[in-house]
Amino acid sequence: MKKLLASVILFMVPVALLAAQTSEHVVKKVKRATHSRVEAKTTANQMATGIMAADVALTPVELAIAQQVYQGKLPCELGAFVTLTADAKSPGYFDVQTKNQKYHMFPVKSSTGAVRLEDPKAGAVWLQLANKSMLMNHKLGQRLADECMSPDQATMAAYLIKNPSPSVLDAPTSVAAK
Repeated sequence: MKKLLASVILFMVPVALLAAQTSEHVVKKVKRATHSRVEAKTTANQMATGIMAADVALTPVELAIAQQVYQGKLPCELGAFVTLTADAKSPGYFDVQTKNQKYHMFPVKSSTGAVRLEDPKAGAVWLQLANKSMLMNHKLGQRLADECMSPDQATMAAYLIKNPSPSVLDAPTSVAAK
């Protein structure tokens, strides 16, 4: 009986030691590294700054488009005004402001050759043609300002009224003469 009791005790001691070691490892795994709120806020600010820096970088094509944007206070139809100013902190970006809204826009390449500025967050688009410009909000499905003209655009609009370009639906003059 003494031998049986001694063998059980000898068997239990290593099991108890093994269990004690395992519980210490579990405790170590459960412990979490605590971060202060200041560290978390600093990390968030650094990430946001990195994202904004990535947004600022424009391609050479987009920077060339930005050079063509008319700036200043442009009169529009119905007595409205749109003000375009270049963003000094972000080359190629523009602040576009109407009476009630303000947008931060960047140039986008257009297949038609029109100058196009976009603010994807707000859903706003500024289109600049040779004879007029317009501000649209595609999220709302509205034109916010139409027939906005810089002095150069007003000159072109007057020229097109006096000398309209031929319609694509009109027959060419050489075919009509035959």
